[in-house]
Amino acid sequence: MLKAVVFDFDGIIVDTEPLHYKAFQELLVPLGLGYSWQEYLDLYIGFDDRDAFREAFRVHGRTLTDQELKELIKGKAAAFLDIVSGGVAPYPGVVELIRSISGNLPLALCSGALSSDIEPILEQLGLTDAFDVKVTADEVAASKPDPESYRLAVQRLQERFPGHVDAAGSIAVEDTPAGIASATGAGLKVLAVTNSYPGERLTGACRVVETLAGVDLEGLRLLV
Repeated sequence: MLKAVVFDFDGIIVDTEPLHYKAFQELLVPLGLGYSWQEYLDLYIGFDDRDAFREAFRVHGRTLTDQELKELIKGKAAAFLDIVSGGVAPYPGVVELIRSISGNLPLALCSGALSSDIEPILEQLGLTDAFDVKVTADEVAASKPDPESYRLAVQRLQERFPGHVDAAGSIAVEDTPAGIASATGAGLKVLAVTNSYPGERLTGACRVVETLAGVDLEGLRLLV
């Protein structure tokens, strides 16, 4: 029986990965640490901002102090908010699916993005109050593929709905190998969407679809 649904954010609800990439480059290119879109897809996608900056410095053999990291994260957040201020379109079917689940099953958001990146977009889409709990990069020590964020999402849903939620009965909706590894590592099953990677890269998911358009709550129930 399906007990809960947990959505990733970037690459599932909105196509923000190119926007994150652009914001990263605004900070990294002046430092001589820029990289290509393909490198972003191959190496950086799925990291939270903290680990993405650490990786960029590591690749180039550069040291990064805690204070420098703090300033880079702050600068990237400002650049991202400026980029999305003009509006962001959701992926087909996702807003309708979230609204159909909200109020009918425990529903969580589990993202490697900062809360400050997420909330303005949820507001634009009319989804501010759709999720029962949210876990963002601000609240975990390790980014995906580490399972910490999904474990925390399940824990918070269990606290919100005592006796009604367990990981094995929960579905995560993800778009990256790192996200799938994080969710399955926490004991959830995964519906993967080929928004960011081809289906052959999304191993570990119990089902892979090209779009959430046409996916409904009853279809999710069949995955558990």
